[in-house]
Amino acid sequence: MPKLGAEPIRKAALINAAIFEVGRAGSLDVTVAQIARRAGMSPALAHHYFGSKEQIFLAAMRYILRTYGQSVRDALPGRGPRGRLDAIVRASFAPQNFQRETVSAWLNFYALSFVSSDAARLLRIYHCRLRSNLIVALRGLSDHPEQTADTLGALIDGVYLRTVLTPGPTDADAALTTVLSYLEEALS
Repeated sequence: MPKLGAEPIRKAALINAAIFEVGRAGSLDVTVAQIARRAGMSPALAHHYFGSKEQIFLAAMRYILRTYGQSVRDALPGRGPRGRLDAIVRASFAPQNFQRETVSAWLNFYALSFVSSDAARLLRIYHCRLRSNLIVALRGLSDHPEQTADTLGALIDGVYLRTVLTPGPTDADAALTTVLSYLEEALS
């Protein structure tokens, strides 16, 4: 008899395990068995809940996006345009979004978007939302909000990439300083 209420807990464990394993491996070349073992369950149970490795990756990608979105929403209430802009940028480097495994997994999901239309769609949604939110925050602060938003998005992606390629722990403060320094220069 199945345990009532176990499914969401097990799915969450598999999603966290997928993020950890992809981040640890630095690639999508992990097996369902590795993910399941990390989550403390059998590969058959992982397949039962998600159907395939790609579906586990997509669920992990959605989880990372939801976590980032919630970080932004939590920082937004009662803020003006500059506060909104800072909230969006700071969320990118918040502890829950800027752990080595999460950053590595996130960048590997970019690679997944080349071969998975579902991953490509999630990535497009993320890019469109980020760009739109940045443009709204930059109106009134910049003479070229679209260009500044595009550069800022590219800079955040670049900082993530460099972080993954640099050995050792992630340095959210240094990453945030880099992006905020660009913003100060762009808005002056």
